[in-house]
Amino acid sequence: MPVVRRLGLVDYLPTLEAMRALTAERGPDTPDEIWLLEHPPVFTQGQAGKPEHVLAAGDIPVVQVERGGQVTYHGPGQLVAYLMLDIRRMELGVRDLVTAMERSLVRLLASYGVEAAPRADAPGVYVGSAKIASLGLRIRRGCSFHGLALNVDMDMQPFQRINPCGYAGLAMTQLSDLLDLPPALAEVGERLESVLLEELGYGPDRAAVAGVN
Repeated sequence: MPVVRRLGLVDYLPTLEAMRALTAERGPDTPDEIWLLEHPPVFTQGQAGKPEHVLAAGDIPVVQVERGGQVTYHGPGQLVAYLMLDIRRMELGVRDLVTAMERSLVRLLASYGVEAAPRADAPGVYVGSAKIASLGLRIRRGCSFHGLALNVDMDMQPFQRINPCGYAGLAMTQLSDLLDLPPALAEVGERLESVLLEELGYGPDRAAVAGVN
């Protein structure tokens, strides 16, 4: 069972370095970890990201990272889940992990009465034609890091400063725009944790939970 860390609002770069360090230093018996958190405003550019997809970063930093995909935005009110999993030990393929993440998001959104689905031609989870969640992973020595980001109740304007995930004009949406009352981020995190653990094969048992480091 993985350790789940609820880290709150944490700066991007120190979190990235901690994620990289855990992945680099882990051994065959190192417990898996899932981190649930928010970031202050930051654009992250995937390993194949093209600079022209950052239209006007302005005062928001752009960080080059090793995950797959193009540029995306993180900010307060967005739920981020980082998955540090030994997928070789779990006997999961990369596609299996991506499918589990997509199914978790679809189930989570359905629990709020929102119908969503993944798209084969544009990774992520969508409500109609609008993207509500982004996925981006890196696998190193059979272990995953990075993860997913779900727009819950945030300032969406920075998405207009980029071509989200490399798609010009891609519509973005968030959970609070689809509900009468915006849900608390902590509650959304608890629901995501529950469905994510089930989709990863851990069943209804709760993971060990750690608070802010």
